[in-house]
Amino acid sequence: MPKQNPAPIPADQLHFAMPPVHDTAADERRYRKERLAGALRIFGRLGYEDGVSGHITARDPEYDDCYWVNPFGMPFRHITTDDLVLVNGDGQVVEGGHHVNQAAFTVHAEVHRARPELVSVAHCHSTYGRAVAALGELVEPITQEACAFYEDHALLDEYTGVSVDADEGKRIAAALGTYKAVILRNRGLLTVGDSVDAAAWWFIALERCCEVQIAARSAGRPVLIDRRQAAATRERTGSDLVAWINYQGLWQRVSRSEPELFGRSAPAG
Repeated sequence: MPKQNPAPIPADQLHFAMPPVHDTAADERRYRKERLAGALRIFGRLGYEDGVSGHITARDPEYDDCYWVNPFGMPFRHITTDDLVLVNGDGQVVEGGHHVNQAAFTVHAEVHRARPELVSVAHCHSTYGRAVAALGELVEPITQEACAFYEDHALLDEYTGVSVDADEGKRIAAALGTYKAVILRNRGLLTVGDSVDAAAWWFIALERCCEVQIAARSAGRPVLIDRRQAAATRERTGSDLVAWINYQGLWQRVSRSEPELFGRSAPAG
């Protein structure tokens, strides 16, 4: 006689990663810095670095208008938690030993100020993001993954040169509005999230969507997912929690293969 199937393990006994909750600001700060250093290294691996362009910022959990950011001119692939710089909203370094790209940081500061619920902002001059930005268009709902951005990203349909003042940052923040991403015409992509993991995942996902859109356009005429299905798919796949969960494989890969990213500190739990 065939053997009876083994009993299923109760769901509450199965491990499923969720964003951690920290008891102190110091623990939360260390966690955010670790995720920030890891995200920068991942962006470096993926080729998003272009000279000294590109930033990811993480709001400090204790000081509302201070943000951790990568130092000016340091390769993403080399950054550790010890290298990160704490900068106030006026672009002044308050902790760390490196300069910051003032022009780029202006944008991040204004986005953070306009959206106090955000933890992280990511902006790099990635290849396919720049290609779609050069076309001055949004990402279309032509794949399941693209639906995460359906009616949840914007286009800043102007180019005003290198961002050097608060007014430009405010224009970008206004264009972003309440969305998770904005395409900056002739420049590239900017994404946000309630964690470093979410902001980084949305950037990676949006860059991939741009790549697929360019490829599909070159091959023919892409078929759009209808509005109702696109919106329903966004509701299932477009939250920051889903982004955090999707990102964990990338985080585990970089944190295990490059433990030096933790600098002199042991990794946070």
